[in-house]
Amino acid sequence: MSESEKRSVLVIDDDKTIRKLINHHLKLNNFISFEAEDSIQAFEILKREKIDLVLSDVTMEGMDGFEFCQKVRENEKHRFLPFIFVTAKNTLEDKSKAIESGGDDIITKPFDVKELILKTQALIRRSDIYRTYGLKKSLEKSFDELPAKVLFVDDDPSMAKLFKYNLDKAGFDCRLAFSVVEAMELIKNDQPDIIISDIMMPKIDGFEFRKMVLNIPELKNIPFIFLTAKDSEDDILEGYDLGITDYVVKTAGPKLVVAKVSAIIKSLGNERKKVISELQEATSSLRAKVVPDAFPEFDGFSISHLHIPFKGIPGGDFIDYYQLDQNNMAVILGDVMGKKWGAWYFAYAYAGYIRSALRGVLQSAKEYLPSEILEQVNSTVYGDTKVSEVFATLSVIVINNITKELKYSGAGDIPIIYKPANGEIQRIKSKGLLLGFSKKGDYEDVIVQLKPKDRIYLTTDGLIDSRSKNHESFGEHRLFQLITELENNNNPLDIIKERFDKFTNSEYEDDISLILIEAN
Repeated sequence: MSESEKRSVLVIDDDKTIRKLINHHLKLNNFISFEAEDSIQAFEILKREKIDLVLSDVTMEGMDGFEFCQKVRENEKHRFLPFIFVTAKNTLEDKSKAIESGGDDIITKPFDVKELILKTQALIRRSDIYRTYGLKKSLEKSFDELPAKVLFVDDDPSMAKLFKYNLDKAGFDCRLAFSVVEAMELIKNDQPDIIISDIMMPKIDGFEFRKMVLNIPELKNIPFIFLTAKDSEDDILEGYDLGITDYVVKTAGPKLVVAKVSAIIKSLGNERKKVISELQEATSSLRAKVVPDAFPEFDGFSISHLHIPFKGIPGGDFIDYYQLDQNNMAVILGDVMGKKWGAWYFAYAYAGYIRSALRGVLQSAKEYLPSEILEQVNSTVYGDTKVSEVFATLSVIVINNITKELKYSGAGDIPIIYKPANGEIQRIKSKGLLLGFSKKGDYEDVIVQLKPKDRIYLTTDGLIDSRSKNHESFGEHRLFQLITELENNNNPLDIIKERFDKFTNSEYEDDISLILIEAN
């Protein structure tokens, strides 16, 4: 790995021995390490160096680690900078403070070096997804299979309509503007994929129009073609000095313009394919952050799940299993609000954020009550400006293999389905609010006493909302009826998938997630 590819970690601790120990292991794992003994030195390093993650002690002279983290988060540049606290403190209050101050994780001294390195690597990868989402949050529209939008600007209505006819005929969605002022209004409301502009226009000419577009960050990278009756070398050179994509003389005719637009759109399509390929590579290494590859083993229960990511790229759904102790396990199913590509970018980061909060709560919980777990996580999410405007559904179940008791609470989720081995199927609905929607979520616990062969099903809205070719949604009622018919079948998830695929013709509109818990 070259120096330019290595990631940088800032280690802050007033104990020189601890700093040197961490620094040594970071370098062994191909990280570049910077050391600071207090917040003053740390701020200086953050100003002059590109730091990918911070490992900070909590107890320091002057400003403590919590306050330092809050100050760092105030800088937009460091909004997504991963932050791990390394501390001797291990109380629930300290863990809550770590998350509330903007931290991503906490490691207790004396720490396991392997755990520290693994968390460092995982959080840096998660932060990369955060940045990708921030830079490409409008990419959902780009990936939709819609005609490329062309904005054609010309003060000659006859010429404009002629080109529009040919562009529309070629499969493009062409919008007309007869002045630069009109063009800028259209761009505000609907961003085009490509701009074609005449140069010689009254009041504001094409060169000035191009300069206006270049001054707007979200518009400056849109491919831009000059269309003109002039073909002098000076005009052509002036156009290229303004970073245009191409230059077409009007006398060349509409066919040439259509050919050039097609070539540019094809090039953009290739770039999108490259992005998808890169996302799929990221998926391979990060998939476990969203959905575990293996089903958990837990005495007294069989737990399995079905997960089909939208178009092969995980979207907003995430699943987690957390063994609280020998006798209790938490089963988590969540769904980030948003569909398709947009949800994917945020899913890893948001799921990681929620898991960090969840695990911080679970590690210190004395009573494993899903409602209390949800309230604490909700409080953290609601109070964090980074994610307070992003909502998620969340189902939390805790099962006990001694009492066979199942405790459930949900945040804006789809009702869970309880299918006793002998008895009527039941739909259990939670009244809790979406995670992050309100300061208090009003979460309640539902307790179910399970008997051998009893089953619990959890799902997200991807399965419920998916439609047939006749635009009829699969719906809760179909899932409810299908589970009723399954009785005690040995492979219920396989049968549900088979029926679902037949209904939708295997064309999914979102992530499909379904968890099955069965008492042995």
